[in-house]
Amino acid sequence: MASGVKPRVKVPKSAAAGDVITIKTLISHPMESGQRKDGDGNIIPRSIINRFTCDFNGQSVVDVTLEAAISTNPYVEFDATVPEAGEFKFTWYDDDGSVYEDSKPIEIG
Repeated sequence: MASGVKPRVKVPKSAAAGDVITIKTLISHPMESGQRKDGDGNIIPRSIINRFTCDFNGQSVVDVTLEAAISTNPYVEFDATVPEAGEFKFTWYDDDGSVYEDSKPIEIG
């Protein structure tokens, strides 16, 4: 994982089968536009999170394309139905080829 890039995810520990829960995600990322220059006048390469996905037990829940105007440290919040116990897998894709992942289990209770 690149220096300073850190995903954070908030998922309830448990829910009843069929419940709709709110999932909150944030990734600390500088989101370089490719238009700024460093102290020596060299262009800083573009590096933005361009896609975010969430799967639950292998099934797609969310697949979002992010554009260059997205802010630093992008925050994504969404609702998901929990059909059974399992695991949410979160993936952020960076222009520079980096992939950042996190996962959170949820129990039925």
